[in-house]
Amino acid sequence: MQQQVAVITLGTSDLERSKSFYREGFGWTPVFENEEIAFYQMNGFVFGTWLKASLEDDTQAKSMAAPGAFTLAHNVQEESDVKPVIERLVFHGASLLREADAPPQGGLRGYISDPDGHIWEIAWNPDWPMDEKGHVTFAS
Repeated sequence: MQQQVAVITLGTSDLERSKSFYREGFGWTPVFENEEIAFYQMNGFVFGTWLKASLEDDTQAKSMAAPGAFTLAHNVQEESDVKPVIERLVFHGASLLREADAPPQGGLRGYISDPDGHIWEIAWNPDWPMDEKGHVTFAS
């Protein structure tokens, strides 16, 4: 089986608030949206935000944990980009979880949560090269 992810979809309680956050905070533009869902074309996959009740109905899950035990990461090209991106996201509705600092493995990272509590790491890692399309490579 091919090692890849095609779509990541997050459940949201307020789709308009979510779209505003991802549009204004990250600067992303939906490629499709309706009253229940918004899809964003990313670098190699599709990212979606879907009303949680509709997502539960579609999956036939009785109750989906919100937000769940996972984090998403947004890597940036330069170390100096980490703090401004975190500040922009907080300005547009994120909650600051951890100020940017240097983890033991190197680089710089901080954590925010989106308006629905989904946790994002904003990171720069000098050992994980990023190409011009935003694809990150795990360095050995």
